[in-house]
Amino acid sequence: MSTTLGGRAARTARLASLSARAGSKLWSARRADRRGDAEAAASAHADVAEAVLEHLGSMKGAAMKLGQLLSYVDVDLNVEMSEVYQQRLAALADAAPPSDTATIEATVAEEYGAPPEEVFARWDREPFAVASIGQVHRAALHDGTEVVVKVQHPGVAEAVEADLANVDGLARLARLVAPEVDARELLEELRTRVLAELDYQEEARYQRAFAERYAGHPFIRVPRVIDELARPRVLVSEYAAGRRFSEMRASASREERDRYGEIIFRFVFGSLYRFRIFNSDPHPGNFVFCDDGSVAFLDYGSSKAFSREARDRLQAVHRAVAAEDPTELGRTMRTAGLMPEDSAADLDVALAWFQLLREPMIDDAPYTYTPEYARRVVAASSSADSPYRTTLQQLAMPAEYLLLNRITFGVNSLLARFEPTANWHRIMAELSEGAPAATALGRQEAAFFAEHRDVA
Repeated sequence: MSTTLGGRAARTARLASLSARAGSKLWSARRADRRGDAEAAASAHADVAEAVLEHLGSMKGAAMKLGQLLSYVDVDLNVEMSEVYQQRLAALADAAPPSDTATIEATVAEEYGAPPEEVFARWDREPFAVASIGQVHRAALHDGTEVVVKVQHPGVAEAVEADLANVDGLARLARLVAPEVDARELLEELRTRVLAELDYQEEARYQRAFAERYAGHPFIRVPRVIDELARPRVLVSEYAAGRRFSEMRASASREERDRYGEIIFRFVFGSLYRFRIFNSDPHPGNFVFCDDGSVAFLDYGSSKAFSREARDRLQAVHRAVAAEDPTELGRTMRTAGLMPEDSAADLDVALAWFQLLREPMIDDAPYTYTPEYARRVVAASSSADSPYRTTLQQLAMPAEYLLLNRITFGVNSLLARFEPTANWHRIMAELSEGAPAATALGRQEAAFFAEHRDVA
């Protein structure tokens, strides 16, 4: 494999080639749909997904990250066709084409002044996982600790710069695969995430922050960063053993799915409300489902801190939504900076949109996340013919709240894939308002934080 990921001209040409190929196949799929040939339509859609996987996986950088984002956007097709895209593009989370191992090892040698065989007691040359910015290899420290070593792809910073300068090419591809999604919003999210993920030292700081807060937790695992081996282009963490998302989804019982769904929900929203930190990239490759029933959370490259004031303003907005009070919603949104003072936005429509976004936790009753719900949220928020669109365009979304909305979309899509059921209303009240523990997991967590008041 080439050691270079290509400059702007070469990467632009590859995106153009992919768009042309995908466009032709999508035309074939639509023609097959019109004549009622479901088998031919499915084959054409599979060809599109495979082409996107092949091209973006080999390109790495922002182009590959775009494919990852699209993998957990619920494509506006029937359930079977949406699954085709999600399954193939999900491979971009940890199974894309690898960089040449020799070039990865050269980066390790540059960072440590010694080859990986000397830095580590054992170095596995076969990649363990491949992501848009880095490649992961398993290794062992000299004290026997099993670790994973994430190394940036050679030339990836330059590739990201080239991709982000090619907005038109990325937007064209995004519209082909997910025409119902606002390409501008998706590309802004892409820019935010991929630039953050280039900074491994910042990622290490956030991973340490999460690990300190969840050390010893009964069902949440955050791998420890090996501080003495942290480098600008290399991040070393303890290895987390268990099933990946696709394996869990294929084998988990209904009880296990409910448990895992609640753990993910508690980690995402508990981190936000308890600690005011969050990871804005909840894609399937970032979870390991351990044999003891816990979940390990990986990859902190897109993490952010939230001010206490911003969190409190957000809670006030959510309380107004729960109270079904459009006037109070308008007041709290203006206070939070979500709505200009002179805005003429329809507050009833705004309330309806927030209620849809928080549908799983509105009623005090069990609720099951479904693909249908996730698609409704995406369509309501991004579709050109959404009844909410005019009102949403009149709102102001500060960057921190925009990230929170993206977390919600990501969690919706993720949970929809294995359809857990719980009383999310009570769990959210516990996490955001300090209500009594509502579930067995909640009681375990309450006991843990009662003993660790220094982090709660």
